[in-house]
Amino acid sequence: MNYYIIDGNNLIGKIKSLQELQRKDKRSSREGLVNILNRYFAGRKLKLTLHLDGYSNLPLHLSQGRIIYSEHQAADIKIREEIERSKNPKLIILVSSDQSLMNYARVNSATVIKSEEFYKEIVKSQEKNEEADRIKELEKEKKMFMDLFGGE
Repeated sequence: MNYYIIDGNNLIGKIKSLQELQRKDKRSSREGLVNILNRYFAGRKLKLTLHLDGYSNLPLHLSQGRIIYSEHQAADIKIREEIERSKNPKLIILVSSDQSLMNYARVNSATVIKSEEFYKEIVKSQEKNEEADRIKELEKEKKMFMDLFGGE
């Protein structure tokens, strides 16, 4: 089972809307990130850890995993510790654009996805879901039209 470790603040910094929101309201940007991740990972079999700098000031719920706050340390230290403790780092997928973290993960045989690339995957996934929903909607409309006007 794949195990995602996400450098939350780094990912927020690569999502323009969340980056702008974070300048005004850090809590809301974190909520936004958790919502994005919950939608993206819904229904998938995996483990997930989201690392955030600082302290928990609002309970957030990550449906597919857990959130770790760095408290008095940098989140990078907690991420390194998590990779180090892993029994099988080859299953880890680190999402970060922090060069030193990426290098550390690679040295430990983990897969690395840059935050900006990961966000592009999320956007593509959302577009595919929206397209599939629209096709279903058109099929329903077609069936209704055919029923109304005696088509097959």
